[in-house]
Amino acid sequence: MEIVVCVKQVPDTTEVKIDPQTNTLIRQGVPSIVNPFDKNAVEAALQLREKHGGRVTVISMGPPQAKDALKECIAMGADQAILVSDRAFGGADTLATSYTLAAAIKKLGHFDLILCGKQAIDGDTAQVGPEIAENLGIAQVTYVAKIEIDGTKVRIEREHEEGYEVIETQLPLLVSVVKSINEPRFPTVKGTMKANRTEIPVWTVNDLDVDQNRIGLKGSPTQVRKIFTPKQRTQGEIIQAETAREAVAALLQKFSDAKII
Repeated sequence: MEIVVCVKQVPDTTEVKIDPQTNTLIRQGVPSIVNPFDKNAVEAALQLREKHGGRVTVISMGPPQAKDALKECIAMGADQAILVSDRAFGGADTLATSYTLAAAIKKLGHFDLILCGKQAIDGDTAQVGPEIAENLGIAQVTYVAKIEIDGTKVRIEREHEEGYEVIETQLPLLVSVVKSINEPRFPTVKGTMKANRTEIPVWTVNDLDVDQNRIGLKGSPTQVRKIFTPKQRTQGEIIQAETAREAVAALLQKFSDAKII
């Protein structure tokens, strides 16, 4: 089974800060991590390979430093990794990103299953995975919490607010997974040594069969005009009293003083 996993290197959200003068993200000195949901996708791919055999290929689109994220995936157990990186891809929104990644997956050749995390924690759009499937003309299932494969038949449990949907479909297929699907394994010492020896190939715009008008900033209809930090809300007040009646009376008095009632 040929499994492709799409991953993204994202800023560690606990460290993200916004420049108050420019209203843009401060990326200098901010540590980067593998998108957490994508780690669940890698783990799901590794478990399927252990059960059915085959190969796991991890692919990412990003700047040169995204190689670190790919090496971490190899250390977890992925067979190979590819970085799609070129200044021509810069400024891509989800539409241009999915188009570029779909072109890279086509270049890989045959695949049975594509796995993505349900969304990236920096953008939170959850659009890239489904758009990749659309570009490739294959079926997709989102918010996947369990995957069972029998030949070309796939049985999936799809998570939603009220429980699970059970879906049966066929390979080839793209799924985006949720956190509850598994607990990602830690990289092993042997895997880390392999990752350190591995040279990650980089595919540029010249390596892919793409329309120049559909990549990067030119192919991105979405434009972010401004990003800002919301104003911090004032802290609430806790009313303490001997009895509930006294507490309610104090609350009503505050509402009256504020002319709410």
